[in-house]
Amino acid sequence: MRPLQKEIVEQFNVKPEIDPATETREIIDFMKDYVKNYTFIKSFVLGISGGQDSTLLGKLAQMAVDELNEEVEGGGYEFHALRLPYGKQNDEQDAIDAVEYIQPTVSATIDIQPNVNQSIASLKEAGYELTDFLEGNEKARERMKAQYAVAAVADGVVLGTDHPAEAITGFYTKFGDGAADLVPLFGLNKRQGKMLLEYLEAPEHLANKVPTADLEDDKPMLSDEEALGVSYKAIDDFLEGREVSDEDYETIIGWFKKTQHKRDLPYHRYNKPAYGDKQEE
Repeated sequence: MRPLQKEIVEQFNVKPEIDPATETREIIDFMKDYVKNYTFIKSFVLGISGGQDSTLLGKLAQMAVDELNEEVEGGGYEFHALRLPYGKQNDEQDAIDAVEYIQPTVSATIDIQPNVNQSIASLKEAGYELTDFLEGNEKARERMKAQYAVAAVADGVVLGTDHPAEAITGFYTKFGDGAADLVPLFGLNKRQGKMLLEYLEAPEHLANKVPTADLEDDKPMLSDEEALGVSYKAIDDFLEGREVSDEDYETIIGWFKKTQHKRDLPYHRYNKPAYGDKQEE
């Protein structure tokens, strides 16, 4: 394993092999322990897109809530599964199927399109015209804003689906889907998340779904792998400490270096970034 690869693997805590039953138990217990230590928390909140990650985390969150309601006197814990389409979702049926599979305590749909469009129009009126790519970031941040509003009403915390296979490339919107109170899937790469979905008997079409952020109107349903220029298989191999091609290695390291600012806490005078590699958006 190359030195920088070894350093990154240790940073993201990815195991070369996992036992799905053990990982499932650890993730559920992590969420339950957090709630038990903060007694004002009564719910988990998560946006459900119909993709692998939110389907998995939604199922685990509901399992945690079900156990909490059995174990804690008074119960009353809830999982709020939110569908957050921008108008008509291209893969809407997958999101509907995911909610059906999860069987959440509460399910709601919040259309973010009116708020996003108003934000874009207000920015344009002020002289700031967003590209299609930047409009995608607006959608991601509006979704997170809605989740935090629901969490405030429901005495909850927002769950995030961030995991090493996305974190290493910075493939998320800063303060959008990258914002959350808890990220229970951290430590799992993409293929390991799929293993948990199979263990939990998720519908096959959801467990095997091609990952896509689907944020850009000009490129609907653009796959993550096409956008990144590298496959999740290569990223997963890298994170498990396996050999990858020189081309894949350089692509992964390139994304890792230029997106470091997304993984850091806000900088201040006493916590400056390392300027050896210029940071890019």
